Amino acid sequence: MTDTEPAALYERAGHIAVIRLNRPQALNAVNAALSTAVGEALERAAADPEVRVVVVTGNGRAFCAGADLKELAAGRSVAAPEHPEWGFAGLVRHWVDKPLIAAVNGFAMGGGTEIALACDLVVAAEDARLGLPEVTRGLLAAAGGVVRLQRQVPLKRALQMALTGDAVDVRDAADWGLVNVVARPGAALEEAMALAERIAANAPLSVRYTKRVMHQVAGAGSDWDPDWSRHEPWTVNAEATEIVFGSRDAVEGPTAFAEKRAPVWEGR
Repeated sequence: MTDTEPAALYERAGHIAVIRLNRPQALNAVNAALSTAVGEALERAAADPEVRVVVVTGNGRAFCAGADLKELAAGRSVAAPEHPEWGFAGLVRHWVDKPLIAAVNGFAMGGGTEIALACDLVVAAEDARLGLPEVTRGLLAAAGGVVRLQRQVPLKRALQMALTGDAVDVRDAADWGLVNVVARPGAALEEAMALAERIAANAPLSVRYTKRVMHQVAGAGSDWDPDWSRHEPWTVNAEATEIVFGSRDAVEGPTAFAEKRAPVWEGR
């Protein structure tokens, strides 16, 4: 790689967009260029009606080594200059209503783990490593680590990871619920693409609103609250139901089933 190459690469395979972090000589450590390139790639995927799923992976032997410490030491920001609202790596606070799958190939400590936490699903090679070592450097896992980790694994597991800074074996991470699929070494992207294909085969509008509702109600009140004025989960659910059930795909799905054929989704 030369300095003239983009810090992230974008390609589309059918209904799947693949974003590759592309600073392999720096283990895909995040600088401003990478944040910008990833953020722009996500915008491109979000705007493309043909894209139904997004896979994020790293070029080279690492997924992402976190923030580029040389940039931080020099007092330079690693955020996208024009879009700080996208967050670390142009991704961790960048909402996209299409499913994001992290294909973790190798080292993914610190910010690499935080990118995985920001994705909806994680496929990791069995020789990959996850962890939040920020406390060992006098830092804070501020790109989502201290916010998201305890929402995705039991609190005591999250505290163990965050307070020790220890790397976590991928199979342990899978047992804890942090990883969906454990792939053989070198096969994380292959397995992630297979998972993405299964998702992309479904009705795109249904998939997008399923993701949206599940994220929106994750921190909401009880779905059994007797006070109807506080039924936020059901309000969000009803709004999504009206849109999805009123779509052309909601007619196509049952029709295709009755006619014993594969559905042809329009995403509307």
